[in-house]
Amino acid sequence: MEQRFSGAERQHTMSKMESGVYDALIIGGGITGAGIALDAQTRGMKTALIDMQDFAAGTSSRSTKLVHGGLRYLKQFEVKMVAEVGKERSVVYENGPHVTTPEWMLLPLYAGGTFGKFTTSIGLRVYDFLAGVKRGERRTMLNARETLDKEPLLKREGLKGGGYYVEYRTDDARLTIEVVKKAVEAGADAVNYVKAEELLYEDGKLVGVKARDRIGGATFTIRARKVVNATGPWVDTLRELDRSKHGKTLRLTKGIHLVFDGKRFPLRQAVYFDAPDGRMIFAIPRDGKTYVGTTDTDYSGDTAHPRMTAEDRDYVVAASNFMFPEMKLTAADVEASWAGVRPLIYEEGKPPSEVSRRDEIFRSPSGLLTIAGGKLTGYRKMAETVTDMLDKDLRAEGGGPFAPSSTRTLPVAGGDVGGSAQFAGFVRRMTEQGERLGLARGVAERLTRRYGTNVAAVYERIGGLQGTAALHGLPAEVYAALLYGIEQEMTVKPVDFFIRRTGALLFDIDAVRRWKDGVIGVMAERLSYSDNQVREYAEELEQELRAAVTPADSQAD
Repeated sequence: MEQRFSGAERQHTMSKMESGVYDALIIGGGITGAGIALDAQTRGMKTALIDMQDFAAGTSSRSTKLVHGGLRYLKQFEVKMVAEVGKERSVVYENGPHVTTPEWMLLPLYAGGTFGKFTTSIGLRVYDFLAGVKRGERRTMLNARETLDKEPLLKREGLKGGGYYVEYRTDDARLTIEVVKKAVEAGADAVNYVKAEELLYEDGKLVGVKARDRIGGATFTIRARKVVNATGPWVDTLRELDRSKHGKTLRLTKGIHLVFDGKRFPLRQAVYFDAPDGRMIFAIPRDGKTYVGTTDTDYSGDTAHPRMTAEDRDYVVAASNFMFPEMKLTAADVEASWAGVRPLIYEEGKPPSEVSRRDEIFRSPSGLLTIAGGKLTGYRKMAETVTDMLDKDLRAEGGGPFAPSSTRTLPVAGGDVGGSAQFAGFVRRMTEQGERLGLARGVAERLTRRYGTNVAAVYERIGGLQGTAALHGLPAEVYAALLYGIEQEMTVKPVDFFIRRTGALLFDIDAVRRWKDGVIGVMAERLSYSDNQVREYAEELEQELRAAVTPADSQAD
């Protein structure tokens, strides 16, 4: 791929955006906006995508990191949603097996618990049917002994057995980045840290935006025949700007996750369990760590920077100890955390956990198309629906003709390995290639699983770089991944690299502390940071490191 998605090329991209008229401008670079940009561009619509933060910096990097079918929505009789998102899981997996992995999930059943053995068996069978689950991934029911064999750390008292079924684990931020990259490969123009500050109208119709580059400060105009509001938690803010915020509105709820070192909390098996208050909690092993979440509380704070509170942390620690009593976890065991905001459609009288996760599309008199709500799992189908509407509108105005949607079978960037069945062989081959470059086997495999087919571009940057990497105090694989991120993933700030391109701040926080100075040094050199930017971005990273371990309401202590 040419370097048109480079952090150093943002200015060029913005200049290009100002020079023409797009068929569609997508505001919001989370998974929904990324999906719409990919669908629209691959149909032949000239498409632009902007985000006021980094791509995936909002909800799309702060989820439970599961492409899941929503088993709990069966309890709320949302049968249609379970069927739709369940079937989309396998589409997401086949199109990006490097960022999505089947994960067997254990649902322990206890005397007096929310789920009874008979109803769970029936529910999981219905779930398999609705979600179109493959034969080899269909649920099995376990007795108490078999359940403990799967996960010996479980609470034994009252255990009656378990349900064993498949969910799909993902790297939510990397999935989003790969979708954006695929849209750019197809010809879309995408840029991060650009905020739509003013909407532009002609004869009452929305024709574009005045945008501001939040890195350089300059403002510029982007004109488009259609504008889509896919800003997640900020959709109502944009609707207010359009004077069309009426009828249904958003309800924001917050969820947090805690990360523990695998040696301290050696979970073998992903578990979906009842907390004492009846909420359902996930505990998931990943990359030598165990993460647990989530909470579900109404939120009215800083949408861009939701933070864990001491109450949030203590709730998840207590829930973990309730289900895994031998662990005796404490707040001091929390190695990292993240907090995210869910943009839900407001429903009168419902507690946060019962508000529907379904998506809705609003069309304003000016023509602004807004998509709100929805789940990560259903992103591609939501994008297809929105793009169908764009297609119809543009054709009515003399645009087109456009091709039908192709995203159902279109691999995302890095995902073109020949489908999930070929992925294990691909990982083996590319891991061996990495070893020949001098990488440790575990490092080469981790890079291969992160980048998929694009790992070849990372490997190209490793050859001969050891000396330069060492000058910056970085291992060659980190230096190469950073260069690749800057040149082909529009990595602009250190937090982009450590949180959304690699996930290191969440799952390898000690490595961030070791490598942060070297990474900032390389980025300052490659992206021509000013002295002020070096200080600002270093402090931003320090704030994220503090927030990962210290509750927001304790940081003043």
